[in-house]
Amino acid sequence: MKVALGVTGCIAAYKSVEILRGLQKRGVTVQIVMTRHAREFVGPLTFQSISGLPVIADMFAPTDDPEIKHIQLAGEIDLLLVAPATANILAKFARGLADDFLSTLYISTTASVLVAPAMNVEMWAHPATQENVRILSERGVHFVDPEEGYLACRTVGAGRLAEPEKIIHRAWEILTLEADAKSDEPFEKDERSAIRLVDTPCRDLKGERILITAGPTFEALDPVRGITNRSSGKMGYALAEAALARGAEVTLVTGPVSIEPPPDARTISVRSAEEMHSAVMDNFDGSQMIICAAAVADYRPVNVAEQKIKKSGDRITIEMEKTPDILATVGRRKGDRVIVGFAAETENVAANARKKLIEKNADLIIANDVTASDAGFDVDTNQIILITPDETVELPLVSKREAANWILDAALKIKPRSPSRA
Repeated sequence: MKVALGVTGCIAAYKSVEILRGLQKRGVTVQIVMTRHAREFVGPLTFQSISGLPVIADMFAPTDDPEIKHIQLAGEIDLLLVAPATANILAKFARGLADDFLSTLYISTTASVLVAPAMNVEMWAHPATQENVRILSERGVHFVDPEEGYLACRTVGAGRLAEPEKIIHRAWEILTLEADAKSDEPFEKDERSAIRLVDTPCRDLKGERILITAGPTFEALDPVRGITNRSSGKMGYALAEAALARGAEVTLVTGPVSIEPPPDARTISVRSAEEMHSAVMDNFDGSQMIICAAAVADYRPVNVAEQKIKKSGDRITIEMEKTPDILATVGRRKGDRVIVGFAAETENVAANARKKLIEKNADLIIANDVTASDAGFDVDTNQIILITPDETVELPLVSKREAANWILDAALKIKPRSPSRA
């Protein structure tokens, strides 16, 4: 795989070195393309020493190669990644201006394009910049939006370059998904599947209203103790991020977790299964797709002590009762909505998940073996099985963000089955 990494004139240009390193660790060949202003922040020699390739910094630099360099590179790359991307380069890309190598490369290549903007908070919020972002998004350009924080201009707000690892991860995700899409047989086990799981165009969920549950629930025993589980919320949050990136409006109902929710999601924080059930039902009518990724407690204490339970005796007996079954409730009332549930299993994974699919009247169940060390709870990877009434599709170990996109792809395939959407 080959990536052209465009570096533009921004203080965050030094972070491009880390992005270069991260892509190389994944076996990617990286050709650095620098704008004139980028060279004011980081010298080309730094990138050349690390990449092992001459840095392209001038449109008309003399060369012994008779090929037209930007046309040659445009046909060689699998991805054009620009990080950091200034307001200026976004404007050039959006309006088709081509007055340097990077902007000319953009309008010459048919490869996917990923940009990670970085700029002052007011520049990012300016209507002209946001209009350019909209134009590029509708054109199919992928984005890793800037993050909030303390900026070089000594202001606080959105505009800081996203963390390099996040950019690397998104670039790798695009590269691998497109490689799978080009393959005749993405996975050996895919022969049994009628569901075609490929990378979908950017913003293909625009206009969709998706409700996602994530994280654990906490069922109190007394004011200081409670019953919960190991769910970190990472899978549900990855689903929210992926859906937002593809243009959806996302409502995220989350149990107590230690990670930050996506800034563009409408986030509702809850603790107990009862609270999560109420939040889901309050937002049920306005949702077109419901993804129940939370690990909801099945039982809760019948009586919650008003004061801390003191240690006394060798044993304690706690009477438990069932909590509201969120997936079953939305399954009974789904109408033309797509309902997706999760099954965290420790044995007979596929069989138990298919039973859940039928009992809960879901359209799609995502099953995984939570005893695996690299899948399930509190890790960044997952190995899932997609189960519909017609198919069982096992996927390889991937990042949770990649798994989220596979899940959304499968859910989109189900949409035409809904009578009012046919």
